[in-house]
Amino acid sequence: MTDAVTLRRARRDDVAAIVAMLADDHLGRGREWVEDPLPLSYYAAFEAIDGASHIQMIVAEDQGGVVLGCLQLCILPGLSSQGASRGVIEDVRVASHCRSRGIGEQMVRWAIDEAQGNGCKLLELFTHQTRVDAQRFYARLGFSPSHVGMTMRF
Repeated sequence: MTDAVTLRRARRDDVAAIVAMLADDHLGRGREWVEDPLPLSYYAAFEAIDGASHIQMIVAEDQGGVVLGCLQLCILPGLSSQGASRGVIEDVRVASHCRSRGIGEQMVRWAIDEAQGNGCKLLELFTHQTRVDAQRFYARLGFSPSHVGMTMRF
């Protein structure tokens, strides 16, 4: 079942809803700050994302204008694969009370189409190893586990 949602470019006034979704799991609770007011760093990051021509942050909103999901797509030029661009999907989230309704699939399919439309030859995403449900979701959409991701936090 797919809820009637509209995908649109995120706006500054969506930041609090996006951060709330980023914080709404066992990993996000430890790294996000959702108290009002939000730290200015979130707004500075949003301005950088919004001003970058190669990055799109989208949200899914219901008919009442409530933000139910988000996704960031980066288009990166590269020399690998004969100079092919690649897409990188980040920060895919659906509000916990709206999962399993097709919203995440609609957003990821948008990202696939957008990456292909921008000449990407590869589309990548990373999900934490503990997010087993997310891994099954991405596999169902055609992604395959092809790399070992490594992280260094500062």
